[in-house]
Amino acid sequence: MRANFRMQRLFVEAPLGAGATVETTADHFNYLANVLRMAEGAELLVFNGRDGEWKARLSFPTRKRIVLIAEEQTRPQPAPSDLHYLFAPLKVGRLDYLVQKAVEMGAGILRPVMTQHVQGKITNRDKLKANVIEAAEQCGILDIPDVAEPVKLFDLLDTWPGDRRIIYCDEGDAGQNPLPLLSGISERKLALLVGPEGGFSEEERGRLRSLDFITAIPLGPRILRADTAAVAAMAVIQASIGDWN
Repeated sequence: MRANFRMQRLFVEAPLGAGATVETTADHFNYLANVLRMAEGAELLVFNGRDGEWKARLSFPTRKRIVLIAEEQTRPQPAPSDLHYLFAPLKVGRLDYLVQKAVEMGAGILRPVMTQHVQGKITNRDKLKANVIEAAEQCGILDIPDVAEPVKLFDLLDTWPGDRRIIYCDEGDAGQNPLPLLSGISERKLALLVGPEGGFSEEERGRLRSLDFITAIPLGPRILRADTAAVAAMAVIQASIGDWN
């Protein structure tokens, strides 16, 4: 069932079900009452990443409180996405964009990976989680991807389960078309690894290419910024061997 983009959507932490009441947070109160200026009895859509999407009605028990009353389910909770998104953090601003687009493109788990040429850093996972939720609210997604702890690339590879294939974007690949390489992948447990703005080091590329659970792909004849490459790679993977297919 398609998302209803005509109604306001709001992520909540509380359990949802017919007749469930949700006390809003201070931030939600300010957003609904002062920014959107929604009144008593107004309707919106709420979701928590577990119980599907529900149409809810606003109630103002007092002037300083809003309670959301869930009335009917509009969409059931889908199965979570199984695509892992592994990314080298970018600088602030572009990192926000990268995370939001990964959510929109169907990532199920987001894991920052610290590489030798990484330029950004993760100082606040809560901010990343807030970007994930905002993207889900805006694009109609019901499943909220998990944001994992940052990990060094070699530590990640040392402990990686061999039954999940990692596809990584190799700027040094001599080819241009990723589709023949992707079509040869039989696994459906997948991860996408996108490197930093400066690319992977030669040591990192050598290690990546030595592992039998990793497939290197090119992304065409043009040089792409890391955040653009992430979106392009997600699109070709989802279209060829992912959940678009």
